[in-house]
Amino acid sequence: MRNGGLSLIRVTAAAGSPTRGHLIAGNRVFPVALGRGGIRANKREGDGATPRGRFKLLRIWWRADRLPRPGAALAIRRIGKNDGWCEDPRARNYNRPVKLSAQSGTDRLWREDHLYDLIVELDHNTRPRVPYRGSAVFIHFARIGFTPTAGCVALKRGHLQKLLPLLARDCWVEIR
Repeated sequence: MRNGGLSLIRVTAAAGSPTRGHLIAGNRVFPVALGRGGIRANKREGDGATPRGRFKLLRIWWRADRLPRPGAALAIRRIGKNDGWCEDPRARNYNRPVKLSAQSGTDRLWREDHLYDLIVELDHNTRPRVPYRGSAVFIHFARIGFTPTAGCVALKRGHLQKLLPLLARDCWVEIR
């Protein structure tokens, strides 16, 4: 623990199930859904894999119309109706937050399915941003039944809400 919170959390795949796993935060263990491609060291755009590695948790994004402001040491940003994430490897803003436009290759953050009501942004493929190395890798709410994600780590709504106050401002996640 550092700065009153955990400085490292870990995500591991469950034995015999590459698309399910566990997030370990101190002495707490939460079940998670992983990418449909399992955990991979060499993540590529569109492969559905959750990237293996150690990533800083950058900030929280949240839907203020659906949830109260999360209690957390991490920076927090409200999700607006026009917020998106660029997933087009050829675009100048690849793997960055953007305002929605007519261009394709943008993941909408304001979703109707509630998966992105609360997002933790990871620094995967950010310094430097390398085209085709993967984008929009988040920790977010899981679907019912923990179906695989497109490469993110997903937790039950209540579990993610319990996790956030435990994290230090300079927390990292190790995915292995």
